[in-house]
Amino acid sequence: MSSRHPRANRECRLGDLLVAYEFQRASRRTIGLSIGPQGLSVRAPHGTPLAEVDALVLRKADWVLAKLRQLEQASRLAPAPTEWCAGTILPCLGRRLMLELDPQPSADPESRPEGLSAALAAGRLRLPLARDAGPERVRALAQAWLMRVAQQVFLERLDHFAPRLGVRYRSLKLSNAATRWGSASADGSLRLNWRLVHLELELIDYVVVHELSHLRQMNHGPEFWRVVASVMPDYELRRQRLRRVRLAP
Repeated sequence: MSSRHPRANRECRLGDLLVAYEFQRASRRTIGLSIGPQGLSVRAPHGTPLAEVDALVLRKADWVLAKLRQLEQASRLAPAPTEWCAGTILPCLGRRLMLELDPQPSADPESRPEGLSAALAAGRLRLPLARDAGPERVRALAQAWLMRVAQQVFLERLDHFAPRLGVRYRSLKLSNAATRWGSASADGSLRLNWRLVHLELELIDYVVVHELSHLRQMNHGPEFWRVVASVMPDYELRRQRLRRVRLAP
């Protein structure tokens, strides 16, 4: 597991978590640690040995880990950002991507679904837009990218679980429903809310399995839940976690 600040230039291991943090030197007397939406930032006086910085981060490990867990939980529950501009934090597959606007052609690769791994690794989504682009343009391009990623990821997970459940789905359409994560029709047509792409894969998988299971049982009776449990024994834990997530506007 890891936590990476978009501008990380140092890293350390705190327990099982590899924390990549932003380190800066500044005119100050003491070393300061802060946790923001982008992760851990550390500022130290000029001339402070790096070993001393690392030692302080290790001493503060419990505090850092607790704050990062709170930040991760908040990102799961938070709706999509309301301010669409450079620097906005965008939840994607349970991770946080910082939006960057770059009019240069080099921004293009990360604005395509095949750039998802690179975007997650870097902690940023670079959009081929002028830095003063209006919020509606930023939102349109960012959401278009998220919807393409959603289509790609949902199909991969459907193809993974459908054979295990012994079912075939006919089609997938992305929905924009205000109150539902997904739905299934008896003819094998599935609809999944594209905003699921904000959540971690464990919760996406729960919704995928839930809807595929309806192709065997078009109800929520005991047999339906036995079908779900056959491929996802911990479905109840995932179900409870999903109930705490608010649909983004």
